[in-house]
Amino acid sequence: MNDTHSAIMTAMTLDEATWLMDTALGRRPADLAIVNANLVNVYTGEILPNQGVCVSGRWIAYTGEDPRTSIGRETRVIDAAGKTVIPGLIDGHTHISNPCLPSEFLRYVMKGGTTSLIAEMMEPYPVAGIDGAIDFAEALGDQPIKIFTTMPAMVSISHACRGIALDDLRILADRPETVGIGESYWQAVIQSPEVYLPALLETRRRGMVLEGHTAGASTRKLQAYTAMGITSCHEPVKPMEVLERLRLGVNVMLREGGVRKDLEVLAGILETGVDLRRVSVCTDSVAPDDLVSNGYLECVVQKAIDCGFAPMDAIRMATLNVAEHFHLDHLIGGIAPGRYADLVVIPDIRTIRAEWVVSNGRVIAEKGRLLIQPRRHPFCEASLSTIHLPRRMEAADFDVASPAKGPRVRVRAMEMVTDLVTAERRLDLPVAEGRISADPQKDIVKIAAIDRRITPGKTFTGFIKGLHMTHGAVAISAAWDSTDIIVAGANEDDMATAVNRILDLQGGFVICAGGRVVEEISLPVFGYMSLEPIETVAEKLNRMARVIREMGVTFPDPALSFVTLTGAAIPYLRICEEGYVNLKDGLTGGLFPDDSGEGEH
Repeated sequence: MNDTHSAIMTAMTLDEATWLMDTALGRRPADLAIVNANLVNVYTGEILPNQGVCVSGRWIAYTGEDPRTSIGRETRVIDAAGKTVIPGLIDGHTHISNPCLPSEFLRYVMKGGTTSLIAEMMEPYPVAGIDGAIDFAEALGDQPIKIFTTMPAMVSISHACRGIALDDLRILADRPETVGIGESYWQAVIQSPEVYLPALLETRRRGMVLEGHTAGASTRKLQAYTAMGITSCHEPVKPMEVLERLRLGVNVMLREGGVRKDLEVLAGILETGVDLRRVSVCTDSVAPDDLVSNGYLECVVQKAIDCGFAPMDAIRMATLNVAEHFHLDHLIGGIAPGRYADLVVIPDIRTIRAEWVVSNGRVIAEKGRLLIQPRRHPFCEASLSTIHLPRRMEAADFDVASPAKGPRVRVRAMEMVTDLVTAERRLDLPVAEGRISADPQKDIVKIAAIDRRITPGKTFTGFIKGLHMTHGAVAISAAWDSTDIIVAGANEDDMATAVNRILDLQGGFVICAGGRVVEEISLPVFGYMSLEPIETVAEKLNRMARVIREMGVTFPDPALSFVTLTGAAIPYLRICEEGYVNLKDGLTGGLFPDDSGEGEH
C-alpha cells in the first residue's frame, strides 16, 4: 500500500501539526503563499477581497488579510494581483480505466484545476479479480492529485459476474483510498436482493457511501431502492427527476461528460428554487479527444455558470458539496486552515480558467502547463494478460443452427433504437443448409459475446438490427459489467479474425474487413487501457470512427455503442456469453422465442 494513499485518510503527523500551528502564528515561514487574492469562501458563500493563503507542507495554515507574518525569505509567493482563488475541483463520479492509462488521463485533468477524483473500480475487478483491482488502485496512488475509489458492486447481466465477493469487498474497504461502494443499478438490486444487499449492507455498516444508479426508476421502485441506504445518483435526465431524488435525501450529481451531457437540461432545476447544497456535478468519464481538445471538470463548472447557476453555487457543486457527500470535507472542498492545500487561481469567479493549480501544497500547473508529471504505474504481468481464450476462434464458432427445418425461422434480435438504447425484435430470417446467416442488405448482422476469463471461450451469437453495418466486423474487449469480448459482423470470417487479433494483442478495439485487420487500438491493460499517449489514442479512435462510418455505422461514438451492449443499466435488451438479457425482468433467454435455456446455440 503506497504512502500517499495512506496519508490521504489519516490525521496529519505530529511534526506536520506543529509546523502548521507555527506557520499560522508566524513562528515558521510558510512554504507557499498566495497573496492579493479574492478568496471564494464556499463555507459562507462570500468572496473575500485582499486575502492571502499560507501553506505549510500539504496543508493550509492561514487565510486572511495579513499573510505577511507567515512569509519568509524561502517562501514561494504567488501574487494573484486581484484574481480569484477557489478550492481545487473534485469530480465525484468518473471512470478512468478506459481507454488510457491513469497517468495519461491525469496529464489533462490536473492542469485545469481538478485536484481530487472519486473513481469507479468496476472495470478491472471482473477481468482480473481482487489482485487486478488492487493493482489498479495502486496505479491511482502517489499521484500529484488525490484519487479516491469506490468498490465494484458488480451488477452484471452475466450470472458469472454478479456481485462482489464479501471477502474481496472487505479487502478493498480496508484500503485508505476507499470511500464506499460504486454504482449499483436499481433494477438488479430489486430483482435479486439476495445477490447485492449483503455488499450494500456491509458497506453501510462501515459508514461508507452507497453510490446509486436510478435511471428510469418509478416512484415506488425508486423509494425501495433508496431505502437500502443509497446516497447518490448521477442519472437524472430531467429537472423533476433531480427534484424527486433530492426530496428523498439523495445527493444528485448533474452529469456532463462522455456518456451523456445533461447539464443544460438539468439547469431547469433552478426554476424550482430548491436548495442546491446536495447537488454536485460530475463527468462520469470523458473521451480522450474531448479531454485533449476541451478540458475536464473546469469546463463543466464553466458550463454550469453559463447555464444560469450562480458562480458560487457552480463552484460549490464541484468542491464543498462533493466533499461533504463523501465525508471528506474535513480534508478537501474548501479553503481553510487544516485542509489540504488544493487551490486554483482563476481570473474571476465567472471565468473558470486555471492560471495556477496547487495540489497537496505543490504548484502542479501554471497557465495550462504541467509543472509536475503524473506517475506512470508499472502494471503487473497478470493485469497485462487478461484475454484467456482456450483456442483461436474460427468462422464456424459464429454459426447459428436453425432448430427446425424450413426456409425461414423466427429469431429474437437486438435492435439499436438509439446509439445506446436497444429493444427486442422478432425477425423471420432465411435458413440455408441448416444455418441462419446475417443479412447486411436488410440491416441484420451477427452479434456475439465471448467470455474471456470465467468460462473462457463460452460464446453466445445472436442478431442485431440498426447498426447499418454493410461489411466487415468490429470487436472490442472492453465490454461493460462483464468479462466478455463483443464482436459484431456482416460475416463470420471477419468476426473470427477480429477476435483473434484481440487475443494476440491481449486486449483491443479492432476493425476487420475482407479477412484482414484494417484498424486497431491495442488495449493490453485489463483489456481496457492502451499504453500509448492519450493524444495517439484520441487520434486512433477518431480514425476508427471514420472507418466504422464507412462501414455504415453512423453512431457518434461507435466504441461506446459496442461496449454498452453488455451493460446492465441501459434499456432494454442486452447480450452476454449466456444469451440475451431483458432488463425489464432480468431474465436470460436464448436466440429463439421458445428457447428457455441459457442462450447457447
